[in-house]
Amino acid sequence: MPSAANQHAATMLIRKLESIATLTQAERQAIERLPLRINHLNARNDIMREGDKPTHCCLILEGWACRYKLLSQGKRQIFSFHIPGDIPDLQSLLLPTTDHSLATVTKATVAFILHESLRALAADFPSIGALLWRDTLIDAAIFREWMIGIGRRSAFERIGHLFCEMYLKLQAVGLAADFRCPMPITQTDLADALGLTSVHVNRVLKEMRGRTLITLRSGTLVIERWNELLQAAEFNPTYLRLEKQAA
Repeated sequence: MPSAANQHAATMLIRKLESIATLTQAERQAIERLPLRINHLNARNDIMREGDKPTHCCLILEGWACRYKLLSQGKRQIFSFHIPGDIPDLQSLLLPTTDHSLATVTKATVAFILHESLRALAADFPSIGALLWRDTLIDAAIFREWMIGIGRRSAFERIGHLFCEMYLKLQAVGLAADFRCPMPITQTDLADALGLTSVHVNRVLKEMRGRTLITLRSGTLVIERWNELLQAAEFNPTYLRLEKQAA
């Protein structure tokens, strides 16, 4: 019998995969049999560094993580935020050397899955392999939306778009409801992700509160007027390919 921690890890991965497709009972059981190594990490700890040659993938179980890259001047660009159920480094199955870093944003619990175990799972269950590939394609779609945001959207639209995206991702794995979700990232994190300054982020958040679109307090985001925020951010959730979406 798998341990309680391993069972929780399998449950989170199953929830994530079933947010974008449907698994059979046999596929769920195969995922539950995956050998895992559980680690508990503090906030702002690197899980993987640029230039590493990992032999495993990392499944986020609790807390948040981000992919990022540092420039020579110490400036940071965040590429993505990751929540429980995400495997942010699936590409390491095929790309042996990492070209960016992965770090915790908050205290986090992660499960490491050996590449050989994931390859065996995909060989035994090709539909799971296809689903992991689908997940990497959705990652690429998210990157495209972020690129559009940095290149063409206003600061207000960028932040609103990110809030809508994260709410739907959290809702799809059972971590958000009623337009309320955890949002533990700092204004500096938002700035580094969206190509803004912390001062500009602060100004936009004040405007959003003033228009009663959101409430953001103590790491919790409440979207007070979902339809209005969607319209203001020009948000279309198609790129997330979620089976479950907010009404």
